[in-house]
Amino acid sequence: MSRILDQRILLLVISFSASVQSTKVLSEWKKCGDPECEKAMSRVQATTDYLGPDCRYLSFKTGEEIIVYSKLSRENENLWAGSKGKHFGYFPRDAVKIEEVLIGEEVEVLTKEADFLCLHEDKYTFE
Repeated sequence: MSRILDQRILLLVISFSASVQSTKVLSEWKKCGDPECEKAMSRVQATTDYLGPDCRYLSFKTGEEIIVYSKLSRENENLWAGSKGKHFGYFPRDAVKIEEVLIGEEVEVLTKEADFLCLHEDKYTFE
């Protein structure tokens, strides 16, 4: 009986660890087109297929157009955030090429924990 309880506790700890890892903050800072990060910064085109590792990431195919709304800065400058149709998420900047710059100047702002949550059917979920 004790052994079964130990195994269940271990599975619970592993499950919790995976959950925390997938909702962790990817960077404390980001660059945006305005302080609220509501303005589109640029329009980019995918130069390669990309399949994101979890629901925080935007998956796309070569040639698809993405609107960029923020770029992580300092700790993780390789990730940008944008939308493709109804889908929003992070993607590597080296998987796209800039087609059009839509803002004149970038502002750097602190990220929020909500920036790194998954949104499914209008509900935030922790994976």
